Amino acid sequence: MTLTPLLLPSWFDPEVIINWLGPYALWGVAFIIFAECGLFAILPGDSLLFTIGIFVALGTIDHSMVFVCTVLTLAAVLGNVSGYLLGRLIGPPLFRERSGLLGQIFKPSYVEKTRLFLARYGSRALILARFVPIVRTFVTLVAGVSRMSFRHFITYTAIGGVLWAVGVTTLGYYLGNIGFIKNNIDAVLILIVAVSLIPMAVEFLLHRRRNRRAAVTAA
Repeated sequence: MTLTPLLLPSWFDPEVIINWLGPYALWGVAFIIFAECGLFAILPGDSLLFTIGIFVALGTIDHSMVFVCTVLTLAAVLGNVSGYLLGRLIGPPLFRERSGLLGQIFKPSYVEKTRLFLARYGSRALILARFVPIVRTFVTLVAGVSRMSFRHFITYTAIGGVLWAVGVTTLGYYLGNIGFIKNNIDAVLILIVAVSLIPMAVEFLLHRRRNRRAAVTAA
């Protein structure tokens, strides 16, 4: 298989990572998923899930799909919980009134705006953001900083975690051995990300339309 991600160093290649981890591949990938979801690390989560599904199908990883998906889902959800708790911990000292550049970057008003945004779109945002690289890395921090209800947070981040970890890994398991997909995994992953952005784009456009109508009504 040739699984070198586009424009990324070879050590970001999921196949290289999994082969390097050897018999500890599942646990190493679980830690990487945890780090991406909770420790704000930019890592190849989607491609790792897809590739580990391929390796399970090939028998290279000697675990059942049920066990693999359970471990990876727990890693994703626990990572999000860690990110949320860190957000609650560092939020107050980070977003306080201050002068200078930091004061402009970490304005307390940003927290309030984020809180209002998540209060309105939080459920969908937590689920959809799971499928978007980088966004999923920081959305839990934002949820913690904005003091989103933990019960609300854990409910929807768990739904997103199951859909993401189980969904992408299962896609790899069933589709990874198709020649075209196996040889064009980078394009497939980019397509998955693009499709996942469609609901967020539609919601954004609908929100803009509602604001315009409200402005016209007010005028």
